[in-house]
Amino acid sequence: MSERGSITYVGHATVSIEIDGVHLLTDPLLRRRMFHLRRQVDPVESWRLAPDAILVSHQHFDHLDLHSLRRLGKSIRIIAPPTAAAFLGRKGFSGVEPLAVGESSRIGPLAVTAVDAEHEGGRHPFAKDGEAVGYVVCGSSRVYFAGDTDLFPGMEDLAGDLDVALVPVWGWGHTLGPGHLDPASAAAAVELLEPRIAIPIHWGTFFPFGLARWGRRHLTDPPHQFASQVAERSPEVEVRLLDPGETTALS
Repeated sequence: MSERGSITYVGHATVSIEIDGVHLLTDPLLRRRMFHLRRQVDPVESWRLAPDAILVSHQHFDHLDLHSLRRLGKSIRIIAPPTAAAFLGRKGFSGVEPLAVGESSRIGPLAVTAVDAEHEGGRHPFAKDGEAVGYVVCGSSRVYFAGDTDLFPGMEDLAGDLDVALVPVWGWGHTLGPGHLDPASAAAAVELLEPRIAIPIHWGTFFPFGLARWGRRHLTDPPHQFASQVAERSPEVEVRLLDPGETTALS
């Protein structure tokens, strides 16, 4: 594995980012089932992850899963937008740090900055209000994790020296609601971001129970559609398609 680090697509919006000896985990969702959703790929056991810190993008149940966070330890360091951080504090997590858009925090040699996301981030149906953010992680490599977002004004401001963009390309069903990227709009985001490498995430992991047999293309097609669109719009960007559980080196 490269000395600079690696990226592992665990599944859905859960990504393991290792840079300069620091291990970050985004939006952990490690269980086999959640409500009406069933995991379609084998989960990565939490003991294999052992992150130094967790980055939570917003409060939706598939991004802030209390069951998965408790498996990783209630004292683990968690960086989250302010309303999500307050919610986690009320649930007994002791290592929570709020980070609003534009603010940064140090995790060892890395700087983590919260950036805009175009997505409603409340915890339905109990609380509709809540921020959604993305994160830029800076060390010897610069990685952008979008969380859940649509295209937003200023996305191009993140461009310049991104090594990797972790871009959502779908969700967990047959359709997408507002505030999400599909393969075409995700390719438009890559055109704005100008990363060296683009990795599609938020696909191929969960699907409503009993419906997967009728909708397999929604589990498998989005990253390939994304790669085709990026090849047309941004041929200088390398797209790396990682299956859930697969790792790539930051060479």
